[in-house]
Amino acid sequence: MNTYDQLYIDGQWLRPTLGGSFETLDPSDESLIAKVGAATTEDVDLAVKAARRAFDEGPWPQMSGAERATVLRAIASGIRERQDHLARLEVRDNGKPLPEALWDIGDTAGCFDFYADLAENLDGQREQPVTLADERFSCVARKEPIGVAGAIIPWNFPMLMAAWKVAPALAAGCCMVLKPSELTPLTALELADIAHQAGLPAGVLNVLPGLGAEAGAPLSEHPGIDKLAFTGSVPTGSRIMQAAARDIKNISLELGGKSPFIIFNDSDIEAAVEWIMFGIFWNQGEVCSATSRVLVQRELYEPLLKRLVEQTERLSIGNGLEEGVLLGPLVSRGQYDKVLQAIARGQEEGATLLSGGTRPAHCDKGYFLTPAIFADVPEDSWIWQEEIFGPVVCIRPFDDEAQALRSANDSRFGLAAAVMSRDVERAERVARRLRAGIVWINCSQPTFTEAPWGGYKQSGIGRELGEWGLTNYLETKQITRYDSQQPWGWYIK
Repeated sequence: MNTYDQLYIDGQWLRPTLGGSFETLDPSDESLIAKVGAATTEDVDLAVKAARRAFDEGPWPQMSGAERATVLRAIASGIRERQDHLARLEVRDNGKPLPEALWDIGDTAGCFDFYADLAENLDGQREQPVTLADERFSCVARKEPIGVAGAIIPWNFPMLMAAWKVAPALAAGCCMVLKPSELTPLTALELADIAHQAGLPAGVLNVLPGLGAEAGAPLSEHPGIDKLAFTGSVPTGSRIMQAAARDIKNISLELGGKSPFIIFNDSDIEAAVEWIMFGIFWNQGEVCSATSRVLVQRELYEPLLKRLVEQTERLSIGNGLEEGVLLGPLVSRGQYDKVLQAIARGQEEGATLLSGGTRPAHCDKGYFLTPAIFADVPEDSWIWQEEIFGPVVCIRPFDDEAQALRSANDSRFGLAAAVMSRDVERAERVARRLRAGIVWINCSQPTFTEAPWGGYKQSGIGRELGEWGLTNYLETKQITRYDSQQPWGWYIK
């Protein structure tokens, strides 16, 4: 694609109705990448009506799963053909290092392939017989697509988060209106182009970049939407849930986190340091599941802190397109300022800043930040309790398993958690007592398309990925038939 100033609606590239646009910037040098078409209420209405027609009158919901799988695999192939271009675009739009972006785009293609397989499997599972107590009747439970889905995605994994919603929705037979983040809209528009080239029927996927108030809110409030899927902050998720309640819409929410990482004193210190760093500094800490609260058993606490500071200060920071860079810039000026304010607040609340939290000396432009390590963080402090969404890790010691579990579970969030120990039995026991939707043992952050993803408490509702992701976009219908040749006899005397 050579331009990003149009919206993708009903299989066509259209100028925004009001002709508006916004700028997307390269966070490494604050330069303009592109002017992007800005959708408004009028465009949302056009897109939802197009998706409604495609669902009610078009071929997509009526196709077999195998037929839909062919298109999904064509989308996956189209992504792989553009992988280098898409990854570099992701780096420029989001700031992440190129190896991570390449990994994300590869996972995006894999997500479409995975749901192509599930679409095929759906053909044999669409209707399941139900055994009834009355033999005069027969019954089947039938899985059908839920209808028109509205999806709103975040900026931290732009194309991958789109795939997590688009791929299962299309596999189920739904039609969708997708709103990417205004900070990182470019690869969603590329996805629309790829889907178009793959032969996806008009109206099945519509992509509307735009601001939250002007495009996201009208989408979440539109009466033509049957299902809302959102990934982002708790406050925005709460507003979407309120909007959905007015029309009793089906929703799935993947919201924030403040995930704990419990490290027992029998852990290998080098492995612990590496997983701590990956768990909070990967993608600049802009990860909803980041293990940002680290609890270290007291005997290991001081040596681990020393080694963590040494290793963290060796991380290379710079433009994500430069070879060897492990930390790019934060995504925007707004996010950069929020993280700096959080670091200042942590110091004011009595936590010890051991390292980082400042602009690197060699980066005079862009939203770069040295990763921050806080030690002895009070449990009642803001930085221990609230999501920062940046390269900031909070660490405190614990004495025994019970104390670690109490501290780890003492949070309004419950997205993810991790535990490290050579004692497998203890690690498994702790994992089962952690109140989180995703728990890692002896690692942090590995994510697999086959496994369920979602949280407890204020971290969200529902699950994405795996078969659970497909279920998000399916309804279950009961069809019961009277098979007896005898009259029912209710009123016959």
